[in-house]
Amino acid sequence: MPETTTSAETTPPRPSWRPTVIGTHHAVACGHYLAAAAAMRILDRGGNAVDAGVTAAMALAIVQPDIVSFAGVAPTLVYLRRENRVVSLAGLGYWPAATDAKRLAREGSGVVPDGILRTVMPAAPATHIEALRRYGTISFEEAATPAYLLARDGFAAYPVFVRHLEKFQDKYRRWPSSTAVYLPGGRPPAVGAVFRQEELARSIGKMIEAERAGRGSREHKLAAAHDCFYRGPIAEAIEEYHVKHGGFVRKSDLAGFTAPVEESIRCSYKGIEVHGCDVWCQGIVLLEALKILEGVNLRALGHNTPGYIHTVAEALNLAFADREAYVGDPKFVKVPTAGLLSDEYAARQRSRIDPNRASGKMPEPGRPAGAPQPFVSRNLKPALASAEAGPDTIYCAVVDGEGNAYSATLSDNARDTPVIPGYGGTVSSRGTQSRLEPGHPSEVQPGKRPRLTPTPALALRDGRLYMAFGTPGGDVQTQAMLQVFLNVVEFGMTMQQAIEAPRFGTFGFPNSFAPHTYLPGRLNLESRFPQATIEAMRGLGHDVEVWPELAPAAGAVCAVLQHPGTGLRHAGADPRREAYAIAW
Repeated sequence: MPETTTSAETTPPRPSWRPTVIGTHHAVACGHYLAAAAAMRILDRGGNAVDAGVTAAMALAIVQPDIVSFAGVAPTLVYLRRENRVVSLAGLGYWPAATDAKRLAREGSGVVPDGILRTVMPAAPATHIEALRRYGTISFEEAATPAYLLARDGFAAYPVFVRHLEKFQDKYRRWPSSTAVYLPGGRPPAVGAVFRQEELARSIGKMIEAERAGRGSREHKLAAAHDCFYRGPIAEAIEEYHVKHGGFVRKSDLAGFTAPVEESIRCSYKGIEVHGCDVWCQGIVLLEALKILEGVNLRALGHNTPGYIHTVAEALNLAFADREAYVGDPKFVKVPTAGLLSDEYAARQRSRIDPNRASGKMPEPGRPAGAPQPFVSRNLKPALASAEAGPDTIYCAVVDGEGNAYSATLSDNARDTPVIPGYGGTVSSRGTQSRLEPGHPSEVQPGKRPRLTPTPALALRDGRLYMAFGTPGGDVQTQAMLQVFLNVVEFGMTMQQAIEAPRFGTFGFPNSFAPHTYLPGRLNLESRFPQATIEAMRGLGHDVEVWPELAPAAGAVCAVLQHPGTGLRHAGADPRREAYAIAW
């Protein structure tokens, strides 16, 4: 491994726009500077990584409410230093008991339609409270107060947020409750205007009051906050709206929801152990791609050369083909996880990459050990379109002074489902990632979870925490994370350099979001790549589309690396969006 991988003192070969933020005690990197500041306040007061991470996660749902719902998804990984283990909180909701797949197909013309019919159980509140209960030290009130204040008093609307509201304002206008929140005065807010979510603030306040009124231990008080959302007035508001407008959700669905705590899945890449959430999300794509690339001399190919881009993209295409064929909620689907991540299977997949020619379409799925009959769609129709980012996401990484880590990818959009009156926010619309094609691993079923794109990661090196990393970006997530990881591990970049380096993305598979657009052979490259490289990719058979410089569609990676030599925390945040890193 190159010396620059582990040397904080080595002069970088070229500067980055931002510095890698290095602290001796703790560090935060997440999708918005106000959430990063909120997390740092908790760390400075003696809170641990989970306390700070949950605080940031709830704040992120307020300051980026167009792409993150307070009642959305929250897949979470936690590294516990004293136990030297990684745990996963399955922050993803399931379809309500009354879900009618035939109605979804009828009203959505074969895909899950917009609106309340795509609602699954809101997982984030339960996940955050469970994380605090098991691994945190502070109260729900302390963790939720920054979110409450940001919702009540507002925050300054910033360009990325305002551009989103301007672009999708017609979608928000479909529901009066959404118009009232997101288009105050009938139009998107101006950059710098104060944006408030007062009804949502009142709902968060109710949860805080429920905790205060709870009797007994800290655990009982946290349970009272949970019950306020899932069994109390917020659940009543959600049910009332669904009954009135023909939705599927009922209080009985909400009352039974908890966030499972389970083992992560993992692979080894050249001695580094990389962890993801289980196969209810797409983290296995990152892990399978790493295993395929483990046997390739990437340094010899050279960073971001045509050969390197081609090899990484083709490895990703193989992993995405397996995602389409096998990956879904493991409570309903037999996923050959061990086979997909085995050395033997990686070698077979690696041998399928033609170094001189792109596949040009989604490859046939592989046949790993233990695999059932793979799903192969009969309705796969290539489209002529741009590779647009789907409904989006945000990420948060925290490493505390003891060496514990929090890694979570928070999500759920507001433009595709209504704000619930009496609650003040949207409820998880993640049903958009389920399918209505019979036999698909992510086929809609009551009680089943969609296959989720948000996918946080943690890495261990020599048995100790090495890196917490993740990004928004839909199907780009695993791709951006892979490139940043390799930039550090293979090419010795500093954390911030690794994040800022030019990025590419492949889209030769059905998009995870309805209507699941398929763009065979599509490869996007940021415009910072030399024109000769872009033309070389076309020459290899890739259908190239050029992104602008620092394209938000290429993801917004945030990461905290614990230096294996010094133990210092190196944090980086992506200038492609509003992300920010802070350390002390």
